Amino acid sequence: MAAVLTWAGLLAGATGCTTDGKGGIDIGGLGAPPAPEDVIRISPDDGARGVRPEEKLRVRVPDGRLESVKVVTSQDAQEITVPGHFSDNRLTWEPDEHKLALAAKYTIDAVALDAHGRRSARHTTFTTDVPDERFIGYVTPENRSTVGTGMIVSLEFNREIKHRAAVERAVRVTAQPPVEIRPHWFGDGRLDFRPERYWKPGTRVTVSLRLRDVEGAPGVYGLQYKTFSFTIGRSQVSLVDAAKHTMEVRREGDLLATVPITAGAPKTTTYNGRMVVTEMFEVTRMNGATVGFKKKNGKGEYDIPDVPHAMRLTDSGTFLHGNYWAPDAPGRVNVSHGCVGLRDVKGGGSDTPAGWFFDRSLVGDVVEVVHSNDRKVAPDNGLGGWNMDWKEWKAGSALK
Repeated sequence: MAAVLTWAGLLAGATGCTTDGKGGIDIGGLGAPPAPEDVIRISPDDGARGVRPEEKLRVRVPDGRLESVKVVTSQDAQEITVPGHFSDNRLTWEPDEHKLALAAKYTIDAVALDAHGRRSARHTTFTTDVPDERFIGYVTPENRSTVGTGMIVSLEFNREIKHRAAVERAVRVTAQPPVEIRPHWFGDGRLDFRPERYWKPGTRVTVSLRLRDVEGAPGVYGLQYKTFSFTIGRSQVSLVDAAKHTMEVRREGDLLATVPITAGAPKTTTYNGRMVVTEMFEVTRMNGATVGFKKKNGKGEYDIPDVPHAMRLTDSGTFLHGNYWAPDAPGRVNVSHGCVGLRDVKGGGSDTPAGWFFDRSLVGDVVEVVHSNDRKVAPDNGLGGWNMDWKEWKAGSALK
């Protein structure tokens, strides 16, 4: 039986959803920090599609210094870290090889200090050019990764798939030890696979893409012919009770810790249901404008440049993360714009509830929210497919 760890009296902060009321946080008497995109300039632009291989990848700051830059390219579920170098004054970062890969997704994570020593973080993505007559699927999770028991295999296609049955036949997902795995389409652009229940720890999952020359739409053919695999790690499922302001962390079914949390405020509640960790950031920016929380001037209700220990739960912007700016909420009251917050310190602390949880989490872990005054999260919002019953899930196959 695992030991039970309880943070009695430790109060976590609000989620990345509250500020000083002026659109930012007052740090060191300098007023609201500048927007991260003004501090960290990244090209190509965030969200760019069809980027040509000759375009330049570059990260720069007008003043201050770049603390860290990590660039990863994903090709056929293979994650490759792009080597690069800083300028002598650490105002710029560029890759060692300037030509971009075709049919790839690039992810950039950068952290910088401005001239006043204030930290900002940016997370951007772009995809490179795919020939007009070809389609590819961007695959989750990565090849050779170890993930939590809630991982769902997800393919997001760069073009609409009109011949869904043909594409589905060309994708095979198997497991050892064997378990029934079934597909489900979300529209014409996404195909997910999962078993009826969470994966058993130690399961090895293999994904075979036999898409090359398969006609996915009239005149558009697949490009990929690839097999990859990943492993299911230990089981960790955390239960967030929005009414009690607590999160129970269970490892292999045994209670590992009970952590005080804060969830969504009455007017901005947190989704109920099962959500899966899809990304993890030591530090990231949270801007309300990107998820619909805007003031009359168009700026976000909140814009926090250095949120620590952030774990994405939905595509729509729900995170579980650390907080250093509102220490009296968790365990007492729900004050966020929908996230789940744990106590932390500026820069992120390893001995705080947020740091403790982050260090023991994997992409693919499950976080379930109950007793929130909100609807259940949609099955296609992040890897929310566990919120759909097995009969309905199987009905989403194109092969009847």
